[in-house]
Amino acid sequence: MAITHADACPSTERGALAAPALRQARSRPAGSGDTDPVTVGTEQDPTTTPVGSPADETRVREAVRAALEDFLGGQRAALAGMDPALEVLVDELCELAAGGKRLRPLFAYWGWRGGLADGPGPREDDAAVLRAVAALEFVHTSALVHDDVMDGAATRRGRPATHLGFAGRHGDQGLSGDPGMFGVGAAILVGDLALVWSDELLRCSGLSDAALTRARAVWDTMRTEVTAGQYLDLLRAGGGLPGPEGAMKVARYKSAGYTIQRPLLLGAALAGADPQVADAYTEIGLPLGEAFQLRDDVLGVYGDPAVTGKSSDDDLREGKRTLLVALAEQAADDDGRRLLHEALGNPDAGPEQFAALRRLIEQTGARASVERRIAERTDEARRAIDDAPLPDDARAALHALAVAATTRTA
Repeated sequence: MAITHADACPSTERGALAAPALRQARSRPAGSGDTDPVTVGTEQDPTTTPVGSPADETRVREAVRAALEDFLGGQRAALAGMDPALEVLVDELCELAAGGKRLRPLFAYWGWRGGLADGPGPREDDAAVLRAVAALEFVHTSALVHDDVMDGAATRRGRPATHLGFAGRHGDQGLSGDPGMFGVGAAILVGDLALVWSDELLRCSGLSDAALTRARAVWDTMRTEVTAGQYLDLLRAGGGLPGPEGAMKVARYKSAGYTIQRPLLLGAALAGADPQVADAYTEIGLPLGEAFQLRDDVLGVYGDPAVTGKSSDDDLREGKRTLLVALAEQAADDDGRRLLHEALGNPDAGPEQFAALRRLIEQTGARASVERRIAERTDEARRAIDDAPLPDDARAALHALAVAATTRTA
Protein backbone atom coordinates (compact mmCIF):
# COMPACT_ATOMS: atom_id res chain seq x y z
CA MET A 1 0.00 0.00 0.00
CA ALA A 2 1.33 3.43 -0.93
CA ILE A 3 2.20 5.77 1.93
CA THR A 4 0.82 9.28 1.55
CA HIS A 5 2.21 12.48 3.03
CA ALA A 6 -0.50 12.42 5.68
CA ASP A 7 0.33 8.84 6.71
CA ALA A 8 3.92 9.89 7.40
CA CYS A 9 2.93 12.75 9.74
CA PRO A 10 2.44 12.25 13.47
CA SER A 11 -0.80 13.62 14.87
CA THR A 12 -0.70 16.28 17.60
CA GLU A 13 -3.58 16.85 19.98
CA ARG A 14 -4.25 20.57 19.71
CA GLY A 15 -3.28 22.46 22.86
CA ALA A 16 -2.08 19.43 24.83
CA LEU A 17 1.57 20.39 24.58
CA ALA A 18 1.23 23.98 23.43
CA ALA A 19 4.44 25.93 23.04
CA PRO A 20 4.54 28.39 25.95
CA ALA A 21 6.27 31.30 24.22
CA LEU A 22 3.72 31.26 21.43
CA ARG A 23 0.84 31.11 23.94
CA GLN A 24 2.25 34.10 25.77
CA ALA A 25 2.73 36.00 22.52
CA ARG A 26 -1.03 36.07 21.95
CA SER A 27 -1.29 38.84 24.50
CA ARG A 28 1.94 40.54 23.50
CA PRO A 29 1.71 44.34 23.62
CA ALA A 30 1.82 46.46 20.49
CA GLY A 31 5.30 47.30 19.24
CA SER A 32 6.84 44.05 20.47
CA GLY A 33 7.62 42.61 17.06
CA ASP A 34 4.24 41.71 15.53
CA THR A 35 1.92 44.11 13.79
CA ASP A 36 -1.04 43.68 16.11
CA PRO A 37 -2.14 41.40 18.95
CA VAL A 38 -4.10 38.32 17.97
CA THR A 39 -7.07 36.70 19.66
CA VAL A 40 -7.13 32.92 19.69
CA GLY A 41 -10.12 31.24 18.14
CA THR A 42 -10.82 33.84 15.47
CA GLU A 43 -12.90 31.94 12.93
CA GLN A 44 -13.80 34.20 10.03
CA ASP A 45 -15.08 32.82 6.74
CA PRO A 46 -12.47 33.82 4.13
CA THR A 47 -15.21 34.33 1.56
CA THR A 48 -17.13 36.85 3.71
CA THR A 49 -14.41 38.67 5.64
CA PRO A 50 -13.99 42.24 4.28
CA VAL A 51 -11.26 42.35 1.64
CA GLY A 52 -7.91 43.50 3.01
CA SER A 53 -9.45 44.26 6.40
CA PRO A 54 -7.50 44.07 9.67
CA ALA A 55 -9.76 41.17 10.68
CA ASP A 56 -8.76 39.25 7.57
CA GLU A 57 -5.06 39.81 8.20
CA THR A 58 -5.54 38.84 11.83
CA ARG A 59 -7.26 35.61 10.79
CA VAL A 60 -4.26 34.61 8.70
CA ARG A 61 -1.76 35.62 11.37
CA GLU A 62 -3.67 33.71 14.04
CA ALA A 63 -3.87 30.60 11.87
CA VAL A 64 -0.10 30.77 11.31
CA ARG A 65 0.51 31.21 15.02
CA ALA A 66 -1.75 28.28 15.87
CA ALA A 67 -0.03 26.05 13.29
CA LEU A 68 3.39 26.86 14.70
CA GLU A 69 2.14 26.32 18.25
CA ASP A 70 0.65 22.92 17.49
CA PHE A 71 3.68 21.79 15.56
CA LEU A 72 6.20 22.91 18.17
CA GLY A 73 4.12 21.31 20.89
CA GLY A 74 4.47 17.97 19.15
CA GLN A 75 8.18 18.47 18.59
CA ARG A 76 8.65 19.35 22.27
CA ALA A 77 7.22 15.96 23.21
CA ALA A 78 9.42 14.17 20.68
CA LEU A 79 12.65 15.85 21.82
CA ALA A 80 11.80 15.49 25.52
CA GLY A 81 11.43 11.77 24.85
CA MET A 82 15.05 11.70 23.69
CA ASP A 83 16.34 13.77 26.59
CA PRO A 84 14.79 16.64 28.59
CA ALA A 85 17.89 18.75 27.89
CA LEU A 86 16.70 19.07 24.27
CA GLU A 87 13.61 21.04 25.21
CA VAL A 88 15.71 24.20 25.26
CA LEU A 89 15.93 23.97 21.45
CA VAL A 90 12.15 24.10 21.20
CA ASP A 91 12.06 26.92 23.75
CA GLU A 92 14.38 28.97 21.56
CA LEU A 93 12.35 28.38 18.42
CA CYS A 94 9.16 29.22 20.32
CA GLU A 95 10.63 32.58 21.28
CA LEU A 96 11.76 33.30 17.73
CA ALA A 97 8.51 32.12 16.14
CA ALA A 98 6.43 34.25 18.50
CA GLY A 99 7.55 37.47 16.83
CA GLY A 100 7.43 38.78 13.31
CA LYS A 101 4.94 40.29 10.92
CA ARG A 102 4.04 37.04 9.09
CA LEU A 103 4.54 38.77 5.75
CA ARG A 104 5.82 35.65 4.01
CA PRO A 105 2.81 33.51 4.95
CA LEU A 106 0.49 36.39 4.09
CA PHE A 107 1.98 36.76 0.61
CA ALA A 108 1.85 33.01 0.07
CA TYR A 109 -1.75 32.76 1.26
CA TRP A 110 -2.90 35.57 -1.02
CA GLY A 111 -0.81 34.11 -3.81
CA TRP A 112 -2.94 31.01 -3.41
CA ARG A 113 -6.20 32.93 -3.23
CA GLY A 114 -5.22 34.92 -6.31
CA GLY A 115 -4.51 31.76 -8.29
CA LEU A 116 -7.78 29.97 -7.53
CA ALA A 117 -9.87 31.41 -10.35
CA ASP A 118 -8.20 29.37 -13.08
CA GLY A 119 -6.70 26.59 -10.98
CA PRO A 120 -7.56 23.08 -12.20
CA GLY A 121 -8.89 20.31 -9.99
CA PRO A 122 -10.32 20.48 -6.47
CA ARG A 123 -9.53 23.46 -4.27
CA GLU A 124 -7.23 22.83 -1.31
CA ASP A 125 -8.68 23.25 2.16
CA ASP A 126 -8.17 26.80 3.47
CA ALA A 127 -6.94 25.54 6.86
CA ALA A 128 -4.42 23.20 5.22
CA VAL A 129 -3.06 26.05 3.09
CA LEU A 130 -2.65 28.21 6.17
CA ARG A 131 -0.71 25.45 7.92
CA ALA A 132 1.44 25.01 4.82
CA VAL A 133 2.35 28.68 4.49
CA ALA A 134 3.20 28.76 8.20
CA ALA A 135 6.23 26.63 7.26
CA LEU A 136 7.73 29.76 5.70
CA GLU A 137 8.22 31.11 9.22
CA PHE A 138 10.65 28.29 9.95
CA VAL A 139 12.62 29.06 6.79
CA HIS A 140 12.77 32.67 7.91
CA THR A 141 13.78 31.74 11.46
CA SER A 142 16.58 29.53 10.14
CA ALA A 143 17.90 32.39 8.03
CA LEU A 144 17.74 34.84 10.94
CA VAL A 145 19.61 32.57 13.36
CA HIS A 146 22.34 31.75 10.86
CA ASP A 147 22.59 35.37 9.76
CA ASP A 148 23.08 36.52 13.36
CA VAL A 149 25.92 34.04 13.78
CA MET A 150 27.58 35.21 10.57
CA ASP A 151 27.22 38.89 11.49
CA GLY A 152 28.05 38.50 15.16
CA ALA A 153 24.74 40.23 15.94
CA ALA A 154 23.97 41.07 19.55
CA THR A 155 20.17 41.15 19.59
CA ARG A 156 17.18 39.80 17.74
CA ARG A 157 13.62 40.96 18.41
CA GLY A 158 14.52 42.63 21.67
CA ARG A 159 16.41 39.68 23.18
CA PRO A 160 19.93 38.27 22.91
CA ALA A 161 20.68 36.66 19.55
CA THR A 162 20.49 32.87 19.71
CA HIS A 163 24.24 32.28 19.80
CA LEU A 164 24.65 34.71 22.69
CA GLY A 165 21.70 33.23 24.54
CA PHE A 166 23.23 29.77 24.42
CA ALA A 167 26.63 31.14 25.40
CA GLY A 168 24.91 32.54 28.50
CA ARG A 169 23.31 29.17 29.25
CA HIS A 170 26.75 27.58 29.01
CA GLY A 171 27.97 29.83 31.80
CA ASP A 172 24.80 29.50 33.88
CA GLN A 173 25.10 25.71 33.85
CA GLY A 174 28.81 25.71 34.64
CA LEU A 175 29.70 23.74 31.53
CA SER A 176 33.30 23.26 30.46
CA GLY A 177 34.87 24.64 27.31
CA ASP A 178 34.46 27.95 25.52
CA PRO A 179 31.02 29.58 25.98
CA GLY A 180 31.24 31.44 22.66
CA MET A 181 31.96 28.30 20.65
CA PHE A 182 29.16 26.49 22.45
CA GLY A 183 26.76 29.32 21.62
CA VAL A 184 27.71 29.40 17.95
CA GLY A 185 27.43 25.63 17.63
CA ALA A 186 24.03 25.57 19.32
CA ALA A 187 22.74 28.41 17.14
CA ILE A 188 23.82 26.64 13.96
CA LEU A 189 21.88 23.58 15.11
CA VAL A 190 18.81 25.64 16.03
CA GLY A 191 18.86 27.17 12.55
CA ASP A 192 19.31 23.74 10.97
CA LEU A 193 16.44 22.35 13.02
CA ALA A 194 14.17 25.17 11.88
CA LEU A 195 15.01 24.38 8.25
CA VAL A 196 14.34 20.66 8.79
CA TRP A 197 11.04 21.41 10.47
CA SER A 198 9.98 23.74 7.67
CA ASP A 199 9.89 20.70 5.41
CA GLU A 200 7.99 18.63 7.94
CA LEU A 201 5.35 21.28 8.60
CA LEU A 202 4.77 21.76 4.87
CA ARG A 203 4.52 18.01 4.30
CA CYS A 204 2.18 17.47 7.25
CA SER A 205 -0.07 20.47 6.57
CA GLY A 206 -2.93 18.44 5.16
CA LEU A 207 -2.46 19.50 1.55
CA SER A 208 -3.14 16.99 -1.18
CA ASP A 209 -0.22 15.07 -2.64
CA ALA A 210 -0.82 16.84 -5.95
CA ALA A 211 -0.50 20.28 -4.35
CA LEU A 212 2.64 19.29 -2.45
CA THR A 213 4.19 17.98 -5.64
CA ARG A 214 3.43 21.24 -7.46
CA ALA A 215 4.88 23.25 -4.57
CA ARG A 216 8.13 21.32 -4.32
CA ALA A 217 10.04 23.04 -7.12
CA VAL A 218 9.27 26.53 -5.78
CA TRP A 219 10.07 25.44 -2.22
CA ASP A 220 13.43 23.96 -3.21
CA THR A 221 14.40 26.97 -5.33
CA MET A 222 13.50 29.36 -2.53
CA ARG A 223 15.62 27.58 0.07
CA THR A 224 18.54 27.25 -2.33
CA GLU A 225 18.41 30.97 -3.15
CA VAL A 226 18.37 32.16 0.44
CA THR A 227 21.32 29.91 1.32
CA ALA A 228 23.25 31.07 -1.73
CA GLY A 229 22.39 34.66 -0.82
CA GLN A 230 23.89 34.15 2.63
CA TYR A 231 27.15 33.11 1.02
CA LEU A 232 27.09 36.10 -1.32
CA ASP A 233 26.65 38.27 1.76
CA LEU A 234 29.76 36.73 3.31
CA LEU A 235 31.63 37.24 0.06
CA ARG A 236 30.63 40.90 -0.12
CA ALA A 237 31.65 41.47 3.50
CA GLY A 238 35.09 40.20 2.53
CA GLY A 239 35.44 42.60 -0.38
CA GLY A 240 33.80 40.61 -3.17
CA LEU A 241 30.79 41.79 -5.21
CA PRO A 242 31.71 45.48 -4.88
CA GLY A 243 29.54 48.53 -5.46
CA PRO A 244 25.78 49.09 -5.54
CA GLU A 245 25.31 46.20 -8.00
CA GLY A 246 26.86 43.78 -5.55
CA ALA A 247 24.70 45.12 -2.74
CA MET A 248 21.53 44.58 -4.74
CA LYS A 249 22.52 41.08 -5.84
CA VAL A 250 22.96 40.10 -2.18
CA ALA A 251 19.65 41.75 -1.28
CA ARG A 252 17.79 39.91 -4.03
CA TYR A 253 18.96 36.40 -3.19
CA LYS A 254 19.43 36.69 0.55
CA SER A 255 16.11 38.32 1.39
CA ALA A 256 13.98 39.81 -1.37
CA GLY A 257 13.24 36.58 -3.26
CA TYR A 258 12.21 34.45 -0.32
CA THR A 259 10.23 37.26 1.29
CA ILE A 260 7.78 38.05 -1.52
CA GLN A 261 8.45 36.54 -4.95
CA ARG A 262 8.82 32.90 -3.89
CA PRO A 263 5.96 32.97 -1.36
CA LEU A 264 3.67 34.34 -4.08
CA LEU A 265 4.83 31.62 -6.46
CA LEU A 266 4.38 29.02 -3.74
CA GLY A 267 0.77 30.13 -3.39
CA ALA A 268 0.31 29.94 -7.15
CA ALA A 269 1.69 26.40 -7.16
CA LEU A 270 -0.65 25.32 -4.36
CA ALA A 271 -3.57 26.69 -6.38
CA GLY A 272 -2.41 25.11 -9.63
CA ALA A 273 -2.69 28.59 -11.09
CA ASP A 274 -2.44 29.53 -14.73
CA PRO A 275 1.15 30.32 -15.85
CA GLN A 276 0.06 33.91 -16.51
CA VAL A 277 -0.63 34.31 -12.79
CA ALA A 278 2.81 32.98 -11.91
CA ASP A 279 4.39 35.38 -14.40
CA ALA A 280 2.45 38.25 -12.86
CA TYR A 281 3.64 37.25 -9.40
CA THR A 282 7.24 37.50 -10.56
CA GLU A 283 6.53 40.98 -11.96
CA ILE A 284 5.10 41.91 -8.57
CA GLY A 285 7.50 40.05 -6.32
CA LEU A 286 10.89 41.11 -7.65
CA PRO A 287 10.49 44.90 -7.34
CA LEU A 288 8.46 44.64 -4.15
CA GLY A 289 10.99 42.29 -2.56
CA GLU A 290 13.75 44.74 -3.41
CA ALA A 291 11.79 47.61 -1.88
CA PHE A 292 11.14 45.51 1.24
CA GLN A 293 14.83 44.79 1.72
CA LEU A 294 15.84 48.39 1.14
CA ARG A 295 13.32 49.46 3.80
CA ASP A 296 14.91 46.89 6.09
CA ASP A 297 18.34 48.41 5.40
CA VAL A 298 17.10 51.91 6.25
CA LEU A 299 15.50 50.69 9.48
CA GLY A 300 18.71 48.91 10.39
CA VAL A 301 20.50 52.27 10.53
CA TYR A 302 17.74 54.76 11.32
CA GLY A 303 15.03 52.68 13.01
CA ASP A 304 13.76 53.20 16.55
CA PRO A 305 15.23 50.42 18.72
CA ALA A 306 12.07 50.38 20.85
CA VAL A 307 10.14 49.38 17.73
CA THR A 308 12.67 47.32 15.76
CA GLY A 309 13.93 45.34 18.75
CA LYS A 310 17.59 45.98 17.93
CA SER A 311 20.05 48.81 18.30
CA SER A 312 20.32 51.19 15.35
CA ASP A 313 24.10 50.79 15.71
CA ASP A 314 24.05 47.03 15.09
CA ASP A 315 24.12 47.05 11.27
CA LEU A 316 26.96 49.58 11.31
CA ARG A 317 28.89 47.69 13.98
CA GLU A 318 28.42 44.44 12.05
CA GLY A 319 29.66 46.16 8.89
CA LYS A 320 26.65 45.35 6.69
CA ARG A 321 27.54 46.63 3.25
CA THR A 322 24.06 47.55 2.10
CA LEU A 323 23.08 49.81 -0.78
CA LEU A 324 23.06 52.70 1.72
CA VAL A 325 26.73 52.11 2.42
CA ALA A 326 27.66 51.49 -1.21
CA LEU A 327 26.08 54.76 -2.37
CA ALA A 328 27.58 56.71 0.51
CA GLU A 329 31.02 55.33 -0.32
CA GLN A 330 30.64 56.35 -3.96
CA ALA A 331 29.66 59.92 -3.10
CA ALA A 332 31.89 60.52 -0.06
CA ASP A 333 35.04 62.61 -0.05
CA ASP A 334 38.33 61.32 1.34
CA ASP A 335 37.35 62.10 4.92
CA GLY A 336 34.06 60.30 4.49
CA ARG A 337 35.69 57.21 3.02
CA ARG A 338 38.19 57.25 5.89
CA LEU A 339 35.32 57.30 8.36
CA LEU A 340 33.69 54.37 6.60
CA HIS A 341 36.95 52.43 6.64
CA GLU A 342 37.61 53.10 10.32
CA ALA A 343 34.12 52.80 11.82
CA LEU A 344 32.03 50.47 9.63
CA GLY A 345 32.29 46.95 10.99
CA ASN A 346 34.49 48.04 13.89
CA PRO A 347 33.25 46.35 17.10
CA ASP A 348 35.20 48.89 19.16
CA ALA A 349 33.59 51.92 17.55
CA GLY A 350 31.33 53.96 19.79
CA PRO A 351 28.04 55.84 19.50
CA GLU A 352 29.75 59.02 18.27
CA GLN A 353 31.33 57.24 15.31
CA PHE A 354 28.08 55.51 14.40
CA ALA A 355 26.24 58.83 14.62
CA ALA A 356 28.87 60.26 12.27
CA LEU A 357 28.26 57.39 9.85
CA ARG A 358 24.53 58.11 9.88
CA ARG A 359 25.21 61.77 9.13
CA LEU A 360 27.53 60.77 6.28
CA ILE A 361 24.86 58.56 4.72
CA GLU A 362 22.43 61.47 4.92
CA GLN A 363 24.84 64.13 3.66
CA THR A 364 26.00 62.13 0.65
CA GLY A 365 22.40 61.71 -0.45
CA ALA A 366 22.58 57.93 -0.07
CA ARG A 367 19.55 57.71 2.18
CA ALA A 368 17.46 59.92 -0.09
CA SER A 369 18.50 57.84 -3.09
CA VAL A 370 17.48 54.61 -1.37
CA GLU A 371 14.14 56.13 -0.34
CA ARG A 372 13.49 57.12 -3.97
CA ARG A 373 14.32 53.60 -5.09
CA ILE A 374 11.93 52.15 -2.50
CA ALA A 375 9.15 54.39 -3.80
CA GLU A 376 9.91 53.61 -7.45
CA ARG A 377 10.08 49.85 -6.96
CA THR A 378 6.94 49.86 -4.83
CA ASP A 379 5.08 51.81 -7.52
CA GLU A 380 6.33 49.35 -10.13
CA ALA A 381 5.04 46.42 -8.08
CA ARG A 382 1.68 48.05 -7.49
CA ARG A 383 1.24 48.72 -11.20
CA ALA A 384 1.95 45.02 -11.75
CA ILE A 385 -0.72 44.17 -9.18
CA ASP A 386 -3.21 46.34 -11.10
CA ASP A 387 -2.31 44.59 -14.36
CA ALA A 388 -2.29 41.04 -12.97
CA PRO A 389 -5.13 38.61 -13.84
CA LEU A 390 -6.34 38.40 -10.23
CA PRO A 391 -9.71 38.43 -8.49
CA ASP A 392 -10.59 41.64 -6.67
CA ASP A 393 -10.02 40.26 -3.17
CA ALA A 394 -6.47 39.14 -3.92
CA ARG A 395 -5.67 42.38 -5.75
CA ALA A 396 -6.84 44.46 -2.77
CA ALA A 397 -4.96 42.29 -0.28
CA LEU A 398 -1.72 42.45 -2.27
CA HIS A 399 -1.96 46.24 -2.51
CA ALA A 400 -2.37 46.41 1.27
CA LEU A 401 0.57 44.06 1.81
CA ALA A 402 2.75 46.07 -0.59
CA VAL A 403 2.17 49.19 1.46
CA ALA A 404 2.73 47.35 4.74
CA ALA A 405 5.98 45.79 3.52
CA THR A 406 7.56 49.02 2.36
CA THR A 407 6.33 51.61 4.85
CA ARG A 408 6.78 49.59 8.04
CA THR A 409 8.70 50.88 11.07
CA ALA A 410 9.91 47.48 12.33
